[in-house]
Amino acid sequence: MAETVVQTDHERGAAPAPPPRGRRGRRTVLVASALVVVAAVAVVGALGLGGGGAEEGSSAPPRSGSTVPVTRTTLTERTTVDGQLGYGTEIPLPVKATGTVTWLPAEGTTVQRGRTLLRVDDRPVVLLYGTLPMYRELGLTAGTQQDTRQETGTEGDTQDSGDQGRTDETSGAPDPSGSPTPGGAGAGGTGGTLRGMDVLQFESNLAALGYTGFTVDEEFTDLTARAVKRWQKSLGLPQTGTVGIGDVVYSAGKVRIGHASVRLGSPATDDVLTYTGTSRKVVVGASAAEDSWAVRGAAVTIGLPDGKSVKGEVAAVGKSATAPEGGGGEGGSATPTIPVTITIEDQKSVGRLESAPVTVEYVGRERADVLTVPVAALVALAEGGHGLETADGRFVAVKTGLFADGRVEVSGSAVREGMNVRIPE
Repeated sequence: MAETVVQTDHERGAAPAPPPRGRRGRRTVLVASALVVVAAVAVVGALGLGGGGAEEGSSAPPRSGSTVPVTRTTLTERTTVDGQLGYGTEIPLPVKATGTVTWLPAEGTTVQRGRTLLRVDDRPVVLLYGTLPMYRELGLTAGTQQDTRQETGTEGDTQDSGDQGRTDETSGAPDPSGSPTPGGAGAGGTGGTLRGMDVLQFESNLAALGYTGFTVDEEFTDLTARAVKRWQKSLGLPQTGTVGIGDVVYSAGKVRIGHASVRLGSPATDDVLTYTGTSRKVVVGASAAEDSWAVRGAAVTIGLPDGKSVKGEVAAVGKSATAPEGGGGEGGSATPTIPVTITIEDQKSVGRLESAPVTVEYVGRERADVLTVPVAALVALAEGGHGLETADGRFVAVKTGLFADGRVEVSGSAVREGMNVRIPE
């Protein structure tokens, strides 16, 4: 048998017979050659070669993976940072009243012009609008006060009839230079008229509260004093016609009461109450190394805890960078941050939230009208850089630009809009 002959030859150590020259021998050579070619193509594809120098029709065979077209669009780089929704940093109210605190508002109370902020010695401290702080007493000088009391009878009995149209005959004439006459600084004197921007600011508030009969200007006249007495009467105060330095507090607008630093019965101090604005806003600790987006007026998108998004605008950017608490963890290498305040125009869009962690998304870089492909379509070339594999298996080199939203900007002489490229599996 053939099997026995083969074993016998092997056992005898006989030399093997030469391969036949027939059809079977040729098949073996062809199979081996095909394996070498396939291996070479696989290596070329893996290395990202096969574009230049190859003869026409010698591209690698199609490989598995989906194809996508090169599209022209605008790429926008967006970055998200954490922020805190609230009413902003609490600021001490500049209360100058002295005495014992006898009433305090509840935290979170909104106070507007003409309303009481607190009571000291059972006297109201009233909120008015303005930017100039109360730094002196407002009233008539000594000589003018005496004449006003003679005209109106007792100090507490004002005569409202005839207020309008009455001229001030006792306030004294202004100095030709425009400076206050002696006593005009509110320190006493005779026949002087108190003048200044603080007078204009107070009179503007008095008129806004509905008190008339005087001219809103920089002069505190007896007509102003009469209006002040009517205002004092409505507050249950002695009708002196003089506004004490601790009677009012100015702010840019209505305020939201923060926390009180004292209890009822304690002496009034400069920081007896804190306040914030009444509009909710977001404060972000922006990295001092990546704060180019934090420009006043820049638009951002605020992500709320319920998944909704609202529009915001950068309103203020801090000028001092601070290190994070705890030194930034191990090594203390965390980047310092600066505070960025973001306002929300549509307050209703925030709902009832008063305080919550939020996210702030801003636009970093943007590239308009550029060719793009999915990032997954990029392949690393053996000679360095990146390339794309075309639908017919060729590899073309590309230059990458902006990465955003899962896509990448590509350019190159062989890249055109609409060409199909393969996404490797």
